[in-house]
Amino acid sequence: MIELVVISRLLEYPDAALWQHQQEVLEALASGENMASDDAQQVASFFRELTSQTLLDAQASYSELFDRGRATSLLLFEHVHGESRDRGQAMVDLLAQYERHGLQLDSRELPDHLPLYLEYLAQLPFTEAIGGLQDIAPILALLQARLQQRESAYATLFTALLTLSKTAVDNGQVAEKIAGEARDDTPQALDAVWEEEQVKFFAEQGCSDADITAHQRRFAGAVAPQYLNITTGGER
Repeated sequence: MIELVVISRLLEYPDAALWQHQQEVLEALASGENMASDDAQQVASFFRELTSQTLLDAQASYSELFDRGRATSLLLFEHVHGESRDRGQAMVDLLAQYERHGLQLDSRELPDHLPLYLEYLAQLPFTEAIGGLQDIAPILALLQARLQQRESAYATLFTALLTLSKTAVDNGQVAEKIAGEARDDTPQALDAVWEEEQVKFFAEQGCSDADITAHQRRFAGAVAPQYLNITTGGER
């Protein structure tokens, strides 16, 4: 599915090659047969808007959006397992799945990075690729809603992915889920994360449980990435 290849590329950190090959990207998108024409036009408009910026501005905006905090992380298991030990095993299982299909990762790549997962799905037969999108549809809906809340044009890409997945989304439910979330990308929130790491370090040096609990209560409203059942008809 060439559409998944294009969206995967657009979700990666912007680089000079994207600016240099704009026509090829648009032609690849136009050659796809699986995306609704409205969605294809919206993705094309997003791409033109992206490349109308300077590369440095696009890179700065990308880092602000996806590299600060966890709420809009493009690491899929961040929204499923958080910091639990299950995340490590899930990484190993997904990596093995890639290797069975001949996808070899660079040592620096994390297997749950969304652009990489989309690249993997693009190599599969159509029905399997759609099934793979449906598996992550709750995460896509969560990210779509958070990006819309932040008025980011990147939400367009998640809308297109959800349409491709043929998943019905209860937008009202998702909006309700994120309505009370505290932003985790503000300077104050980032400082809090740093302070929390210091508490963990000092706890290892002998801090009391009471001190740690009191500290953790300060951040009870912070974003807790979650795996949502967002389909109107329930789980698949």
